[in-house]
Amino acid sequence: MFSGTSLRHRTTIYAMTNKKALITGCSTGIGRATALELTKRGYDVVATARRLESLVDLKVAQTLALDVDSDASVTSALQEVGPVDVLVNNAGFGIEGAIEDVPLDDVRRAFETNFFGAARMVQAFLPAMRERGSGTIVNIASVAGIVAPPLGGYYAATKYALEALSESLSFEVGHFGVKVIVIEPGFIETKFSSNLADHRGGTGPYAPLATKWEGATTTLQGGQESPGPEIVALAIGDALALETPPLRIPVGSDAELIATTRAAMNDQDFEATMRQVLQFDW
Repeated sequence: MFSGTSLRHRTTIYAMTNKKALITGCSTGIGRATALELTKRGYDVVATARRLESLVDLKVAQTLALDVDSDASVTSALQEVGPVDVLVNNAGFGIEGAIEDVPLDDVRRAFETNFFGAARMVQAFLPAMRERGSGTIVNIASVAGIVAPPLGGYYAATKYALEALSESLSFEVGHFGVKVIVIEPGFIETKFSSNLADHRGGTGPYAPLATKWEGATTTLQGGQESPGPEIVALAIGDALALETPPLRIPVGSDAELIATTRAAMNDQDFEATMRQVLQFDW
């Protein structure tokens, strides 16, 4: 299975591409790491974020204030940047908590950024790719778009939606020479918590489940610390270098394990496995 897992420590000299890549959500984490990685590989990177000051120290070809939730902001970015060869939809909003507990306003906010934001960017930048007959759209989904974890249902729903959009889009635009790649990271050490609505709480009827899920995530990671965002950036760079990249690329050993396990099992067997991992006694 394709993965950046084994690529964390390497030195490689890359040929200059002379291609332009626009990346959303570059203030921290995966977006910032991807901006640096693609710059190293010779791309003219346009790194974007809601707050331009968060990009002041980022050494890329261009930085730009961009709010993917805003039609006007996306239109303005298109006018300023023009056509791109690569679009990386990374901007995201996290949300955790039981389905019963999470305010629906937070759910709408998550969908606005994670799903509609990506769709808005695709609608803006895809036409030039289609007309040119080349281009790549990279959507940053999640392993939560493969398996919806407890206390993460709403976030998973946004990523399931992005998976569906990406799959359909790949069928629509492949014959125009446009590639679509879905990156599915597992647990990654980022500052994503700064853009997270956390409604798990420490007490209440779902507290025991939260404790079990925390233990399960430790098991899935093999007791190791989560890798940094660089592993995702490497996977993106390597996928862009492929003539025919796969549609879906799980990144991280936990994501690979979850993806392969889910694909190999029917619903009943997978549910039983999840109950075992979670050590459910109910």
